[in-house]
Amino acid sequence: MIADRDLVSAARSAALKSAVFTILVPGTVAGLVPGLIAEPGGAAPVAALILGWVLIAVGGAAGLWCIAEFAVRGKGTPAPTDPPRELVTRGLYQLSRNPMYVAVLAVVSGQAAVRWSFNVLIYALLLWLAFDTFARLYEEPALTAKFGERYVRYRERVPRWLRFRRRT
Repeated sequence: MIADRDLVSAARSAALKSAVFTILVPGTVAGLVPGLIAEPGGAAPVAALILGWVLIAVGGAAGLWCIAEFAVRGKGTPAPTDPPRELVTRGLYQLSRNPMYVAVLAVVSGQAAVRWSFNVLIYALLLWLAFDTFARLYEEPALTAKFGERYVRYRERVPRWLRFRRRT
């Protein structure tokens, strides 16, 4: 009974930390900032609106999926204060080593299309550059140190950004 309560308590804590992190970080980066920097009055063509809303929906769903993978398989959260304790290599992590970043970039790119905003498009490109730099200089060395050979093999198998078909 105590173990069950501890498990439920841990799950609630992880869910709360994930929710707070998601609202504060991706919510700010992919929601608030594009709204603040978009030029007013840009009327997007219908095709851009459709593409933009698809990117926002797919990116949002992918981000939530990644957060769930971190909680269930990684036994942690995306928050730096409670990172996954297990290496997550399933789900979207089979297509990209950084699917959360890809999800955020999809949402921001979708906003650039919906808002028909050159500023938001430039922001998306700068964001990708920042994510790529952070992944190369900090995350990959840190994950190699934490998970060793298992992460090295994973890194050899899965691209940093995105692959739409599996290698044979």
